[in-house]
Amino acid sequence: MPNDPDRPRRLTIEPGGPVLIEGPVEIVREDGTVATSDRFVVAVCTCRRSRAYPWCDTSHRRRTRPPGQGRKD
Repeated sequence: MPNDPDRPRRLTIEPGGPVLIEGPVEIVREDGTVATSDRFVVAVCTCRRSRAYPWCDTSHRRRTRPPGQGRKD
């Protein structure tokens, strides 16, 4: 995908959430495979919990409790 210096890509960092990128995008993974999306905005996972990695599936919203912090009945 060519870059247009007159129209740079915009990234939005969501605190505690994904990075939002104006699409379309291509993401090259560590193993060299390429993930592509033609959407106008793409949410890229930063927590690595997503089952659709590198795309965000909102897994970052699930909170885990530290051991010993569970409910007491």
